[in-house]
Amino acid sequence: MWKLVVGFIVFAAVALYVISKAGDKIDMGGEKHGADAVSAPAGPASVPAAAGSAPAPAAAAASAAK
Repeated sequence: MWKLVVGFIVFAAVALYVISKAGDKIDMGGEKHGADAVSAPAGPASVPAAAGSAPAPAAAAASAAK
């Protein structure tokens, strides 16, 4: 039992040491929204489907049921 307590104390000490050495590199503030959020640039927009393309499976099933 005492080994578990000593192990936990050692683990907690190592974790606190690593966090203290990281400085401002670790953000413990939670999820960010709005101006605070840092995001990657947006990727290319998806290409819309052509007007003459095949109907969606749901539409094909609905027209087949008629």
